[in-house]
Amino acid sequence: MDIKDAGFDSKLIHAGDFEDGLGSAVTPIYQTSTFKFESAEHGAKCFSGQSDGFIYTRLGNPTIRDLERAVAVLENGFDGISASSGMGAINTIYMTYLGAGDHIVSSDAVYGPSRAVLESIYPRFDVESTFVNTSDWKKVRDAIKPNTKLIYVETPANPTMGITDIRKVAELAHESGIPLCVDNTFCSPYLQKPLDMGADIVLHSMTKFINGHADVVAGMIVTKTEEHYKKIRPVLTNMGFNMDPSQAFLVRRGLKTLAIRIERAQKNAIKVAHFLEDHPAVDWVKYPGLASHPQHELAKKQMSGPGAMISFGLKGGFKAGEKMMNKVKLALLAVSLGGIETLIQHPASMTHSKLSKESKIKAGITDDLVRLSVGIENVEDIIHDLDQAMK
Repeated sequence: MDIKDAGFDSKLIHAGDFEDGLGSAVTPIYQTSTFKFESAEHGAKCFSGQSDGFIYTRLGNPTIRDLERAVAVLENGFDGISASSGMGAINTIYMTYLGAGDHIVSSDAVYGPSRAVLESIYPRFDVESTFVNTSDWKKVRDAIKPNTKLIYVETPANPTMGITDIRKVAELAHESGIPLCVDNTFCSPYLQKPLDMGADIVLHSMTKFINGHADVVAGMIVTKTEEHYKKIRPVLTNMGFNMDPSQAFLVRRGLKTLAIRIERAQKNAIKVAHFLEDHPAVDWVKYPGLASHPQHELAKKQMSGPGAMISFGLKGGFKAGEKMMNKVKLALLAVSLGGIETLIQHPASMTHSKLSKESKIKAGITDDLVRLSVGIENVEDIIHDLDQAMK
């Protein structure tokens, strides 16, 4: 059986397996900086691309290639390109497609540093950015300029949980000859496959759901076509954003349990979301699995499940949120998401604190917003902890 024809859970276990010649059940950690050639001719073929042999770990490594191929299979993509962090992957995309005089249209509510670097660093290189609520496709259409070279979407949005219609935005992008990149971190390929809906590039902070154990920082890019792959790969290797083999080994190990972890966390999150929606201390809840979510029907259409991320607002605003953060006992007051443990944080003062107040307001990142990454603990314990903290 071709692994591409297997079920998703089987792909998690077997996709990308590198045959080491010794019968290892898992791909070993090839902790080496360089690889010896069989001959001068073999070395020449490796450098010319006539052979797929390994040269130097910054350029490629068996442990890393195993992970890249596995995630590419899960995303139904051409191939994967791993990075040392999620921001390494994001900046690789920016550097590949944006140059002096170019313009990017981005979701206004994205991972904080994804936006912060576009506002603080890339203007030095004459790169212009427009941030819009991409869940309204008309705003994306109106933001496109003659010099727009990239459309960048995160869906569900971080931390507002807004949902973007990937198919519609891909259609708009391609009408103008612009590539569409989707940050799929909140869903992982288990819940959403942007490439199947028209996106050209998908990326992940694998620090989150794909690894799932809060012990590795890593990023991944998957392209739909060989053309985009060949554009992106040299930028990453030449900039030195490459992953380390030990990182790759840990992420590949975590990836194998992605389905069972998300299923458990998602089951918990559905119950937690309903609890929050009925709680007297909560003003509003944004969760794709609730009928009250503005894009609930779209979420059901393009996601195979609502996921484990919830945003909600506390009555009492910032002060109430601050009190709650200091009172949780089971949930960890920490940034990041997608691990086996429940994490809670206040975006306005933490992950998105570097955005101006005006930018936060426009993106819907209000002072009362609390972001919750639901873990796999007993759901009764999660609910009890949130309840006692709000009281």
